[in-house]
Order: sequence, then structure tokens, then C-alpha cells
Amino acid sequence: MSEARSGIPLVDIEQLSSVFRTAGREFVVHRDLDLQVHAGELMSIVGGSGSGKTVLLRQMLGLERPRSGRVTVMGRSAAHLGEPGAASRVGMLFQRGALFSAFSVLDNIAFPLRELGTLPDDLVRDAALVKLQMVGLDPSQAHKMPADLSGGMIKRVALARALVMDPPLLLLDEPTAGLDPDSAEAFCRLLRSLHRELGLTVVMVTHDLDTLFELSTRVAVLAEHRVIVSGTPREVMAFDHPFIREFFLGDRGRRAVALLHEPPPAV
Repeated sequence: MSEARSGIPLVDIEQLSSVFRTAGREFVVHRDLDLQVHAGELMSIVGGSGSGKTVLLRQMLGLERPRSGRVTVMGRSAAHLGEPGAASRVGMLFQRGALFSAFSVLDNIAFPLRELGTLPDDLVRDAALVKLQMVGLDPSQAHKMPADLSGGMIKRVALARALVMDPPLLLLDEPTAGLDPDSAEAFCRLLRSLHRELGLTVVMVTHDLDTLFELSTRVAVLAEHRVIVSGTPREVMAFDHPFIREFFLGDRGRRAVALLHEPPPAV
């Protein structure tokens, strides 16, 4: 629905089909799904339960392979992202952070660089500290363990780890899930700032309408095994479909839209 974009997309998905077998039965998740993500976008992917949102992220990361179709990330098949040097091209923030419980904050952030085995330890440590401060955490937090962190701090440490290799593409799975409203708002501000300052391209799965309206330059809606519409939030909301009416125009959606257009409080 949005105007055509020129140039080669960073993520190009064509005719994707995903099928899973459970208890002897096959379940179709995606069928002939097409999606493109262009440089500088912050795209949100939304859809109902079981529509394959997280599966799509994992396929972009090369962690899962589709039954058929093509997933290309920055000109390379996503299936090859596990090859040496390719992992630095994509950062991933998992829904619950996925921090290593036995590692300190600093060691969690430094892990991808240490896995390369090509940099001296003092340089790895300095890079990890830079990213720690980039996500708004003080260096005094570096030696804490994940068990000592709040939910918001876990998200920030996981984000620092996702960014430590300076990837041009960042994938986010429900980045504000489990956070209280103040922490979610602060995390959105951080993401918006990093998206702008680092020139990132971001693909985000979210069910949270406040997060979606706060951050998205474009929204893709998964339903009926495919992307039924993509465009700006306003364009998507104008598309007539039962899921969109329920998701965007139900009580939650109307509240989120009303808050979006509220004037800022007087100071």
C-alpha cells in the first residue's frame, strides 16, 4: 500500500512456505508469503496467535529453514548466516532476553566478540563497555549477574549484546513484553534513539499497540498464512480485514490511537 521503494531491500522474502509436522499431521504456517524490508525502516510484524511471526524472524536469522521459497538478507541467503563472518550482519533480541545466567552482564555482552576469537580481550572488554553505556546502563552494572537485574535491565543488556557486532539489521521479538508501562516507554525511547543514531534497519514482532505506534515506520500484518497488507500504521488501519478491525479498531486499539494523538502535558 505504501509508495514503491527503489533499491535492493535488506530483507527480501519471496514465495515463502513454512510447514511443521506434529503428531503425524502437517500444519501450514506460511504459504506463498512475500515481504521486503528496506534500509532504515523500522518495521513491525503483527498477527494473531499461530500466524508465524516469530517463525519468520527465526527464518530471517537462518535458525529455521522454510519448506520452500527464498529468504535473502543483505544479498545473502539467510541459510548462510551461520557461516564465519556472517553472524555480525544481524543482531537479535529474543523475547525474554536469553541472557546466559552464569555470565556477568559484561560477559554476556562480550560473548559474540569472544566467540570470534580474533580480538584481544582488552579490546573486547572496551567494546562491551561502550555498548553497555549506549543502552543507558552505568559501567558499575557490568559485573552484576542476570539474576540481580530488573526486567528492563535484562532487555537493555540483551540489546547491548545484539548490537556489540555493529550489525546493520536488528531483529526484535516482543521487545517490551513483560515490562511495566514506564519501563516499556523508556525502552521505546532508547530503541527510537538507536534506530536514528546508528542508522539501523529494524524488524520487530510486537503485539503491543503503544510500542507499534511509538516506533513503526511500516507495519506488516500476517493473516491467512501470508502478509495481507503492509504500509504505514494509518494505511494498515484503513485496510478492511477482520483481524485488523479487531486488533487496531477494538477497545485497545482505540485507546492506543487516542493516546498517540493526545497533546503533550503542560509543563
